Amino acid sequence: MDIVIDFDGTVVTHEFPNVGEDIGAVPVLKKLVSNGHNLILFTMRSDIETPQSDDPTISSIGGKYLSEAVNWFKVNDIPLYGIQTNPTQNTWTHSPKAYGQIIIDDAALGCPLLNHPDPTGRPFVDWEKVEKMLKSKGAIK
Repeated sequence: MDIVIDFDGTVVTHEFPNVGEDIGAVPVLKKLVSNGHNLILFTMRSDIETPQSDDPTISSIGGKYLSEAVNWFKVNDIPLYGIQTNPTQNTWTHSPKAYGQIIIDDAALGCPLLNHPDPTGRPFVDWEKVEKMLKSKGAIK
């Protein structure tokens, strides 16, 4: 399967523009890869010099934010099949939405979250429950 993975609040705590702390995703992501699945990073992070927004919650400081997320996967020895897109989908669609059979995202309705908040006060993905769900679907043996 191709599995689409968000970053902030999903594999690390919400601390953008910084990379957050580990929340238990590493062993589960490694199990997914070892079970033959492809991981596709699909995040709002981008490498941008001068972000502009009237929204006060949007950082106006530029940075290599997407590169930092990709590096997190490299440092944790988790290979990515795609970044922001499924590499095979361009043969059958021009949609910017990354194609996958499963999407793991803290903003997804039904994704199990830990009720105790991270440093920003936002809950994040409960990887113990996600792993149980993946096992029940046969994605992890």
